[in-house]
Amino acid sequence: MRLFQKLRRKGSSAASSGSSNYAYVTARVRAMKSNLLPKETYPRLINMDLDEITRFIEETQYKQDVDELARKFIGVDLIEHALNRNLAVTFSKLIDISEGELNYLITEYLKNYDIWDIKTILRGKYYNAPIEEIKDNLVSAGQFKYNFLSELTEKESYEHVIDALSNTDYYPILMNYDGTNLPEIENQLDKLYYQRLFNAIGTPKSSDRKLFSKLIRTEIDIKNIRTMFRMKKEGIEDGELEDLVIDGGLQLSLKEINSLVPLPFADFINSLEKYPYWDAISDFASPDMESLVDLETSLTKYSIKSAASFSHEYPLSIVPIMDYMINKKNEVNNLRIIIRGKAVNLDDEIIRNQLVI
Repeated sequence: MRLFQKLRRKGSSAASSGSSNYAYVTARVRAMKSNLLPKETYPRLINMDLDEITRFIEETQYKQDVDELARKFIGVDLIEHALNRNLAVTFSKLIDISEGELNYLITEYLKNYDIWDIKTILRGKYYNAPIEEIKDNLVSAGQFKYNFLSELTEKESYEHVIDALSNTDYYPILMNYDGTNLPEIENQLDKLYYQRLFNAIGTPKSSDRKLFSKLIRTEIDIKNIRTMFRMKKEGIEDGELEDLVIDGGLQLSLKEINSLVPLPFADFINSLEKYPYWDAISDFASPDMESLVDLETSLTKYSIKSAASFSHEYPLSIVPIMDYMINKKNEVNNLRIIIRGKAVNLDDEIIRNQLVI
C-alpha cells in the first residue's frame, strides 16, 4: 500500500511544477548517447557465435549489470536480465537527474513500461508460461520496481496479480479482465497511457511542447498502422478492429481509420499511399504478404528517424531526451534479437532482417 501511495505522489500534477533543468539533462543525454553501440557493431555480432557475443556484451556498458547478475543467472538468461536491468537503470537515472516539468513528462512517458510489464505478466499467466520466462521479459523502467514485478509474476493466478494492483490507476481496467478478453484489456491500458500522457503534455503552446506532442502522435499513427495490418491479415471483423485503434494520431484520425478499416485488403493498402508513412512500407505492403516482420521493422526505423529529426529542431527540450530513450530501447531490442536468434540457431539472414539499424 505504501508503495503505491509513493508512486502516486511522484506521478502527481505537483511534480509538474517548479523549474526544469533541460540544459543539464540534455547535456547528460548527449554523453549517454555517445555510449550507444555504433550501427556497424551489429553485422559483426551476427557473425559471432553465442559465447563470443556474450563476451562482447560483458566488455561494454552492460558489464556492471552482467557482473552483478552473474550470481543468479547464466547463459542467455544472464544476458536477457542484464539488458533489461541496464535499460531500467538508465531510464531511472533520467528521472533522478531531471526536475520540475521535465521530470513529470519523463515519468509519464516511462509509464509505458509499467503497462508493458502488466501485459507481460498477464500474457504469461494466460499461456501458463514458466515464471522465469515471464521474468526474462520484464523491464522495470517505469515506476514498478523489479522486486515488486517479480512478486507479481510468482502469484498463483491472474486474479491474484490483479488484486495486488488494486491500488493503482490500472485497476479499474484490470478488474474487468475475465481470463479470456486479454486483447481488449491490453488495448484499454494503451488508451489510458496515451490519455494520461496527453493530459501531462496539456495544450501545447511552446514549440518544444508541440514537437513532443507531434512525436507521441506519430508513435500512435505507427501503432495504429501495425494494428490494422495485423488485424486485416487475421481477418478480424471491422467492428472489433475499430475498438483496437487508438485516438490521437498525427496523420490518421479516427474518422480516417474508420474509412480505411472496411476496405478490402488491397484497397486498404493502396489508400495508405497518401500518408507520409507510405515510403517506409511500400516495399513490403501487398495483399499476399506472408509476414509483417519487414513492414513492422521498417515502421520502427521510421519512428527512430522521426525522433532524430525532431531532436535537432529543439536541442534544449524533452525531444532529444526522447530520441535517446528510443535509440537506447532499440539497442537493447537489437541485442535481444541477436542473442535469442543465436540461442535457437536461427539463420543469420533471418536475424539480420529483424534488426532495426
